[in-house]
Amino acid sequence: MNRLSRRQFIITAGATAAGTLLVHGCSSVSSETPSSPRPAANINPADAPEVTTAKLGFIALTDAAPLIVAKEKGYFEKYGMTDVKVVKQTSWAATRDNLELGSEGNGIDGAHILSPMPYLISTGQITKGNKKIPMYLLARLNLDGQCISVANSFKELKVDVKSNALKEAFAKEKSTGKTIKCAVTFPGGTHDMWMRYWLAAGGMEPKQDVDTIVIPPPQMVTNMKEGQMAAFCVGEPWNAQLVNQKLGYTAFTTGELWQNHPEKAFAMRGDWVDKNPKATQAILKAILEAQIWCDKLENKQEMCEIIGKSEWLKVPVKDIVERAKGRFDYGDGRVVENSPHLMKFWSESASYPFKSHDLWFLTENIRWGYLPGDTDTKKLVDAVNREDLWKQAAKAIGQEAAIPKSTSRGVETFFDGIKFDPENPQAYLKSLTIKKV
Repeated sequence: MNRLSRRQFIITAGATAAGTLLVHGCSSVSSETPSSPRPAANINPADAPEVTTAKLGFIALTDAAPLIVAKEKGYFEKYGMTDVKVVKQTSWAATRDNLELGSEGNGIDGAHILSPMPYLISTGQITKGNKKIPMYLLARLNLDGQCISVANSFKELKVDVKSNALKEAFAKEKSTGKTIKCAVTFPGGTHDMWMRYWLAAGGMEPKQDVDTIVIPPPQMVTNMKEGQMAAFCVGEPWNAQLVNQKLGYTAFTTGELWQNHPEKAFAMRGDWVDKNPKATQAILKAILEAQIWCDKLENKQEMCEIIGKSEWLKVPVKDIVERAKGRFDYGDGRVVENSPHLMKFWSESASYPFKSHDLWFLTENIRWGYLPGDTDTKKLVDAVNREDLWKQAAKAIGQEAAIPKSTSRGVETFFDGIKFDPENPQAYLKSLTIKKV
């Protein structure tokens, strides 16, 4: 397979997806907290960052909390980064565009990002002119905490992590001339992977049986309200908001598909990191400390009050806090207390960027044709994943015990019994019935 052009990449996700990216992909809104910077702590001159400013992007999602909290709680200032700007992006396409520009081009230096995106940018799969822009994945931001939600029109099917019942229902709808749309947030991103895995496990071909469209996370609920889709996959708080507005229900939370699955990442342009290694460490230390704070149950209420502010998610706290604490009202009569699938920021090695997890994302992107089948995935992971910098930051904040013994979490098992052995990705690909390659 030849390398996809940027246009072909977008088309792969469907014509509607391309249109959505063009409409929503190229703007950003500044979301700095209007408060005086806290004075920097006494910094060892040997650790003093080369610069004190950086521009970091985020999407209005609960899993952006570590960046927001690091800004609001003064963790960046603590390590000498006294002028970090945390800037809201309208979509993942906008995040990509602004990373291409870099702060010197009025873009951004790094971002809260979908885990596969640093790889797709580094390989030029999704950039203008297929230009390769080296990125470094520096930390995972969270495990779990995403959902697939379904329109009320399919509520009587009681669909959960098994999508089989939808196959006949979707076919019946299509036979009347209707288009079945399932929304994700970016082609080749995590939500795209969860949606495609779920549909395929139920016997559906994501390109033939449905139209996979792209909608920015904050617009998912509105589009469902307008009857634009049958299902969507997105992070919180948008699934909870859908349920609270009685516009649909949660079929399952993605931890039910793959327990403790990797989700968002923190990544920066490689040239910025190489030029500013001490500033990179300062930012990493701040984010890791914010992840530790966000993961504590006693801090969940305050975390939700912080991120719910108008300059951040602009969402009522009630739409964020219950699921952040592990209480899931699915909107179809199911209510789960103390769910093991709540979003994790630090526990279960949530912050550590396991290379085996990045290998799965690349293998899935090959599965669906977003990456060439002959991609040297191990070489690519070694180039982009900077677990070495994560370890350095963890040691510096006294969290050496949190460093896993291996860069691989080992064999992963999905809800349908399919296993991914990072030592043999090809065996995983061969075991899958529905795929593009």
